[in-house]
Amino acid sequence: MAKLKLPKGSPSIDMTPMVDLAFLLVTFFMLAADFRTDEVVKVEIPSSIGKDDIPQKTLVMVTVDTKGRVFFTCSGEEVRKKVLMQMAAKYKVPFTEENITTFSRMEGGFGCSIGELPKYLSLESEERKNLPNATIPVDTTAKNELADWINFANREMLDYGKVKFEEESAKQGKGGVPLKPEDFKPKFVLKADMEAEYVKVKTVIEVFRNLKLNNLNFVTSQEAQQL
Repeated sequence: MAKLKLPKGSPSIDMTPMVDLAFLLVTFFMLAADFRTDEVVKVEIPSSIGKDDIPQKTLVMVTVDTKGRVFFTCSGEEVRKKVLMQMAAKYKVPFTEENITTFSRMEGGFGCSIGELPKYLSLESEERKNLPNATIPVDTTAKNELADWINFANREMLDYGKVKFEEESAKQGKGGVPLKPEDFKPKFVLKADMEAEYVKVKTVIEVFRNLKLNNLNFVTSQEAQQL
């Protein structure tokens, strides 16, 4: 019997499903990823064995770098906008609409006096980082702009938290884990460089203490526990 001769040819693979899957994965990670905020200053934080995460939606944070410079930020574009307007009214400093928009989008924080802030906002991100003497004035006895920033942010975030609590409670209904009003209150955080002078850090702590905001948290890196 004669043998059948099959035609020779290279096998082909349809790559369309794999390409579709790759694009779906890329789209998922783009939409679900929490992009890291471009911080105004980098600090080396001390380590600890604490496991609590830093809240991102109810955050009021003060940063002290290795030179003792003080920086401030709080969560929420609308909150930042309202806080800036209150500071502008108190210190009689005019801001343009462009200034206000720029400030409301600055998640990474800032560090300068209220009088220098309009010029500070006109700079590019890298230029702000390279300003040598930029810091928020902190003085527990005289001009204390940091205390005003914290105080105004606290008020605005309390109002914001009440609204969000009511909205989330209405969405949740009767099912799920019961929400607590405490979860929507502002969380106060101090992020200090491990090489910063103790006196500088202590001054910032005194600002919170004078405002009777004693629930202050400190940012640290995770330290491995010995077994």
